[in-house]
Amino acid sequence: MNALRQIVAVTLMNLRAIPARWGSSLVICIGIAGVVAVLMTVLAMAMGLEGTLASAGRSDRAIVLSGGAIAEALSTLTPAAEAAIESAPGLAHLTNGHAAVSPEALVSVSLPRKEIAMRSSILVRGLTDAAFEVRPELRIVEGRVFAKGLREIIVGRGAARQFAGLAVGDSPSFLSGSWRVVGIFESNGDVHESEILADAHTLMSAAQRTMYSGATAKLASDDALDAFSRALLADPTLKVEVKRETDYYKEQAKGVGAILEVVAHAVGTIMALGAVFGALNTMYAAVAVRNVEIATLRAVGFGALPVLVSVLIEALALALVGAATGGALAWLLFNGHAFSSGGTFAQIAVKLHFGADLVATGILWAIVIGIIGGLLPAIRAARLPVAASLRAV
Repeated sequence: MNALRQIVAVTLMNLRAIPARWGSSLVICIGIAGVVAVLMTVLAMAMGLEGTLASAGRSDRAIVLSGGAIAEALSTLTPAAEAAIESAPGLAHLTNGHAAVSPEALVSVSLPRKEIAMRSSILVRGLTDAAFEVRPELRIVEGRVFAKGLREIIVGRGAARQFAGLAVGDSPSFLSGSWRVVGIFESNGDVHESEILADAHTLMSAAQRTMYSGATAKLASDDALDAFSRALLADPTLKVEVKRETDYYKEQAKGVGAILEVVAHAVGTIMALGAVFGALNTMYAAVAVRNVEIATLRAVGFGALPVLVSVLIEALALALVGAATGGALAWLLFNGHAFSSGGTFAQIAVKLHFGADLVATGILWAIVIGIIGGLLPAIRAARLPVAASLRAV
């Protein structure tokens, strides 16, 4: 109990002295704030991208691609494959009685961005009439649906925010001609809101293509995937990949999200090393200034442990102030804001959200930096020669 009282007494004395050393203390706070802000922001990008991609999938839908294709944009389906997909078992049916299959064509085009003076890629997805029943989450929120056989497009809400000239009534130019924007759509904030939708046959004609990229099929039930997949894979004339849509988008999200997480931790580690050195210098300087004070405490009966713990707590307190500052800065600047991330041949609009898990990660990194930066100076303070320090007065 005596040791605990000593720890409390010395710690309070150290903390009260921080304002007198505000300049050096800011070195720790600012360094750690930078680490936490950057780390949380990049991790929020990774998590937001994964969530945006994963939310596009439904367990009662399957996606069919050509054999070996890892993404829709890299796939081509022959007319024979399309016919086989529509005749496979396990499919739901549209209101007209046809199989619930949406053959879709993807074309990457380049359009000017709004906020920066450059052009970026965006996916134009060609759809047939079946698409809006297979994908009921597609909702027109402004204007109307494109007409068949005309160069008309509808634009996702995310794409309209990112790219110039995509408001209703605009006529962006791509694929050797102008296309009139007749509507804006939403799809529960998923990846498709970063796309442009058009009539499939009109788009394929403009792109001089004869084959679809892939097909999305609505299953009769979640359990119908096995029968649907077996029928297609057993056909020796077909070379296709069949995946549940949720699994497909999780795979797409995993690759890009993993890269961003590696970047976050790599950049965070480099910045953390700088923050650690800043903390070491600051705490060593703080201990050096208080040599006589610490020696006096030791001389009147205070133990080495209370001195060590008090210096360590001071470093942790400054680290937590830095973590709070960095987290608040990241939240104020970026929470709820959208950023653009490159996907497969396209830009994807992603909203950032700083949840409790990211806050906890930032605090954990700050604590580790504070412990590493404060431990050696704390040990030095605890081992300070009492007699030599008092003689130096």
